[in-house]
Amino acid sequence: MSVADRARNVLSRLATASGTERILISTAALVLSVLIGAVLVLVAGRMTTCTAGEAVYYFGTGFCYDPIAVFDRLFLGALGDPFSGGWSPNGQFAVTLRETTLLIFTGLSVALAFRAGIFNIGTQGQLVVGALATALGVLWASSLVSGVVGTIVLIPFGLLVGAVFGGLYGAIPGLLKAYADANEVITTIMLNFIATGVALYLVSGVFKDPESAANQTVPLPEFAQFPAVLFGARQDFSLVALAFGLLALGALYYLLEHTAFGYDVRTSGVQPEAAEYGGVDAERTVVASLTLSGALGGIAGAMYVMMVLGTFQTGIPSYGFDGITVSILAGNNPLGVGIAALLFGVLKSGTTVVQFATDVPPQLVGVLRGLIILFVAMPEFFRLLARGLPGIGRGPESAATDGGVPVDGGETDE
Repeated sequence: MSVADRARNVLSRLATASGTERILISTAALVLSVLIGAVLVLVAGRMTTCTAGEAVYYFGTGFCYDPIAVFDRLFLGALGDPFSGGWSPNGQFAVTLRETTLLIFTGLSVALAFRAGIFNIGTQGQLVVGALATALGVLWASSLVSGVVGTIVLIPFGLLVGAVFGGLYGAIPGLLKAYADANEVITTIMLNFIATGVALYLVSGVFKDPESAANQTVPLPEFAQFPAVLFGARQDFSLVALAFGLLALGALYYLLEHTAFGYDVRTSGVQPEAAEYGGVDAERTVVASLTLSGALGGIAGAMYVMMVLGTFQTGIPSYGFDGITVSILAGNNPLGVGIAALLFGVLKSGTTVVQFATDVPPQLVGVLRGLIILFVAMPEFFRLLARGLPGIGRGPESAATDGGVPVDGGETDE
């Protein structure tokens, strides 16, 4: 058997792996990445100078960095030290959940587009547009209501504004792809720059807070922000926002797996030609998918404004680009996005803890985080790649062409 045949067999096996097998593969990849990361920490520790009292000893040799302490801080530190005996939901655990909540929406945004066979690299721009629109819309509406009633009214209103404007911004590359055959990778990347530039222009001029030196809008009143539940008001996190995220996970999963629109999206992503032959309106599906994808990105922006900052400020972190990694980690499965977002949230939060609690250089911490993401994402990346190859997984022969279920037994794409 040739090397090419062996590689094809491996890809075929990976493409048809069950959910349990994929979990085991990802777990093994995570463990392997930690082991390799521990070796890197030890090697870096041997190349660093420290006193005998600061060194740790493994295999009879002294090292300046302790890999056990590093990974303890990276994972358990991000969870607020749940086994310390004095655990509190506030602090670093709140940061982890905050990052997870935002990444749920950006991950869902990217995953929906990928399931339709569309590469939406513009979630960051859609997030920025949704965030700015939410800040301005809620600030205007806050003059009409106040108190508890204001909170009940303004939170759904802010999410709706973010979804609408993010969706409209996402519809632009959708229309360009559907009716002008424009490459969505190029258009969405360029629209990211446009969104960032226009937002900077507006917030540094027309909508700038006159009492702040930063480029930001006037802060929202407290009643127009997500209420803190169980967590302190200074934690920039709300369980209400996380509940919206969990609801979005279930809703998108149901939409994709149990509705006619979801069937159109999935079949278009597997084999567009066969989907059109089966009666799917390809142009409408492209526009609708990118619009909904943009709406999810816009909701992430609304969350950032009403939960984290309390205003719109330029320099929003790259949650949209992180959503691409989250989606790949999840295999574009909406339910898997929740788990992937939690893992990524732990890594982002834990990185800060490692930098403050150990002497490990931040560059090495970044390498460890990237190593974990790379190892966990690679199996899913190759699985998704294999499913698009003819004769492997769900190639062209597996797409339904009669408006019915896929001919390979009815299993939906995950």
